Parts: sequence; structure tokens; C-alpha cells
Amino acid sequence: MSLTVPPTLLEQAQQGTIKEEDFLACIQTSLPYAWSVVAGTAEKLNANGGAVEVNEDVPQTDAEWGQLFRLMASDSMRAAVERKFGVKLAFQNCCKVGAFAPDATSEYEEFTSMRAQVLNQKPELLNC
Repeated sequence: MSLTVPPTLLEQAQQGTIKEEDFLACIQTSLPYAWSVVAGTAEKLNANGGAVEVNEDVPQTDAEWGQLFRLMASDSMRAAVERKFGVKLAFQNCCKVGAFAPDATSEYEEFTSMRAQVLNQKPELLNC
């Protein structure tokens, strides 16, 4: 399961409207490793004022891999986290998370390009 949904959030969903802060709290609680990677990367980007910040830390456990996959693969979770931190996120090679300033279009396009994906292939990540 991707998220451990508290009864109050489930009730909100059943009634038709979810508060984004409650959804974000659910993500943060359910996927703490993934949250820490994305939050840390976004905070570094915002602190240094650059166009892009990339986290290349390799998850140490299957659970950490799974959390990162779930957060980055979910359009709704990724979009909520992007809004929270004011960044655009991208994902490459199962563990390389990029946070981009909203106006960093060329950097985002390069990171998400076929060329970048091919150049990022590493033998040690064969099973990721």
C-alpha cells in the first residue's frame, strides 16, 4: 500500500474534498524516507537560489526504494509535494531526484531527456 490513510483523511475523501495539508501530512507520515529526500533536495535548491539541485543518494533498503518509487510515480503525490516546496521534481534511474526552480525549463528538459537517461546508466544500478 502506498499510503497509510488516517480515518479523518478517508472521511474527507468520501465527502468529496481533501485538504492539501492533510494529504501532505499523510505522505510525510507514510513515506518518511521519500519525504526526507524530496524535502531536503527542495530545501537545498531554495537555500542556494540555483536552478537545479540533484540528490543522488542510493536508498539503502528495499523499503526506502519502494517509498521513493511510490512518491515519484504518483502524479497526485508528486504534484502536492511540488506545490508545497515550490519546485518541479523529476526522477531518473530509480534514485536520482532532481528539484528544479519553476523557471528552470532548459535544466529540467536536459535532466529528463533521453540523452541524460542513457548517460546516467551505471552497472551498480542494474537491478534498480
